[in-house]
Amino acid sequence: MLRRFPSRLSLPVAGKHPKRVSADEAKNPHAIPDNHVYVHSHASTPTELLDAMCRHVKRNNLTRVRPSHIVLRGRIPWTDKEYWGKIRSNCLFICDNVRSLVNQGHADYIPIFLSQIPQLFYSGALPVDVALISVSPPDNRGFCTMGLDIDCSRAAASNAKKIVALVNPSVPRTHGDTSIHVSQIDYMVEVQDREIYVKPDGRQPTEIEKTIGRLIAENLVENGATLQLGIGTIPDTTLAAMKNHKDLGIHSEAVGDGVLDLMEMGVITGLKKSAMPGKIVTSYAYGTKRFHEFINDNPSFHFESSSWTNHHEVIRSNSKMTAINACLEIDLTGQIASESIGSTFYSGFGGQVDFVAAAATAHDCKGKAIIVLPSRTSKGKPKIVPALTQGAGVVTTRGHTHYVVTEYGIANLFGKSIRQRAYELIRIAHPDDREQLEKAAYERFHCMPSQFRNKHFIVYHFPLQTDVLLQRFIAKRHSYINKSVVGWGRMHY
Repeated sequence: MLRRFPSRLSLPVAGKHPKRVSADEAKNPHAIPDNHVYVHSHASTPTELLDAMCRHVKRNNLTRVRPSHIVLRGRIPWTDKEYWGKIRSNCLFICDNVRSLVNQGHADYIPIFLSQIPQLFYSGALPVDVALISVSPPDNRGFCTMGLDIDCSRAAASNAKKIVALVNPSVPRTHGDTSIHVSQIDYMVEVQDREIYVKPDGRQPTEIEKTIGRLIAENLVENGATLQLGIGTIPDTTLAAMKNHKDLGIHSEAVGDGVLDLMEMGVITGLKKSAMPGKIVTSYAYGTKRFHEFINDNPSFHFESSSWTNHHEVIRSNSKMTAINACLEIDLTGQIASESIGSTFYSGFGGQVDFVAAAATAHDCKGKAIIVLPSRTSKGKPKIVPALTQGAGVVTTRGHTHYVVTEYGIANLFGKSIRQRAYELIRIAHPDDREQLEKAAYERFHCMPSQFRNKHFIVYHFPLQTDVLLQRFIAKRHSYINKSVVGWGRMHY
C-alpha cells in the first residue's frame, strides 16, 4: 500500500512562535561552515534570502556552504566568481543560471528521479540544516501555504533543523498538501510589493512546434485521457490543439499556462480520471501572472510532493494515462538523452522516467508514453542520430521508448526489433538526414531499413498494448514474403 512520507509542517506547536526579522538577521545564526541549505525553487525562489546569505558569507569569510535546489528563478548571487569555493550548489536539476558552474566544476549535479528526491531528505542522505522557503501570509488560524512549489521542497522543509520563511503576499494560497503552520517556522521575513517569479513573455511557437502539437493531439490523445506534460512551448502548443477534446484530466509533476484556456473552455474537467477525479494534480506550477492568480485559492488544483505525484502506482492508476515528454537526442535504437548534450550537462532526469515507465503500464492498458522532439536543432543539427553523442547519458532506455513524434510523423517503437526501430525513426527524421541515417544503420545493423517498404518485407503497426502472441500470429498469417528472399529481408518470429 502506498504511504506518504510524514510531514510535521501542518501541526501547530503549542507556545512556539516565529521570530520576525530582516533577511540579514534571519541568516546570521545559521551560515556556518559545512552548512547544508535547501532553497525553495521555481516561482517561489526566495531571492531576498539568497542575497542575505551571500552577504553573510562574504562578511564572515565562510566556506563550504552547500545550497541544494532544483530550478531557481532570477539572478543567483553566488554565481559571481567571488563566491566560488565558498558557496557550491548541489543541483537536483540543472537550471540555466547555474549550468555553466556545473560544467566548469564550480557546482555539483546529482542525477536522480524527481520521485526519489524527497527520500534523500527523509533518509538523511542529503541533510538540511536550514530551509529557505517562500510562503503565503498566514490565515487567522496561523496557517501559511508553500504556494506553487511542493515537489521536493516540502520534504526538505519537513526535515530541516531550521526554517526561514519569506512571507510574500503574492504567493498564491494553494490546496493539497501545502500548509505550514507559523509555529513550525523559526524565522519569518516579510516582504511587500515583490511579485513572485512568473514565466517571461515567451516567443511564439514555430510551425514545427505547432505541427508536433497537432500530431500528438489528433492521433495519440483520446477523449477522457489523463495527461502529463512539462512546461514549455511544445506542451502548450499540444494543449492548444486539443480544443475539440472532451473531459481531459491532468496528473503531472508540473503544470503551465496551457491548461488555463482548456479549463475555461470545459475541455479539462478531470471527470474521467480514476484517481482524484475532478482535480488537477501536480507538484509544482509555473506560468504567467494570470495563471498564478487563477490557481490562488482554487480547489481544482491539488498540490502534492513529487514522491506521490510521480510514484509509479499513483501514475498507472489513472485512466488513459498519456505522458508527453521532450528529449535532446535519440539514437536509432530508441535510446534517449534528455539531461546532457554529449558530455555537457544540460538539465536533469526530472519526472520523465517516472511517467514514461508508469504510463506504459497503466492499469487499463490504455496508457501511452510519448517522446517529442523537432527533427533538428535550431542550428540545423540532427536530433535523430545513429548513436548518441559521445558522453551523453541515457535517461530513458530503448526498452522504455514507445511513441516518438517529430514534425514529420509518429513512430511506434513498442514491440519492434532494432531494425524496425531504425526504419521507424528514419521515417520521421528530417528528409535531408535520412540518407546518412540509412547508411549508418546499414553499417551498424547490417540492413537497409528503407527496404522494409519493399513488398517482400512488411512492417506491422500494432496498438501499444496489443498482446505479443497476437502480434506474432497476425504477422505469420499475413506473411506473404517471397521465400527466395533470404537474410535480413526475412521476417523472423
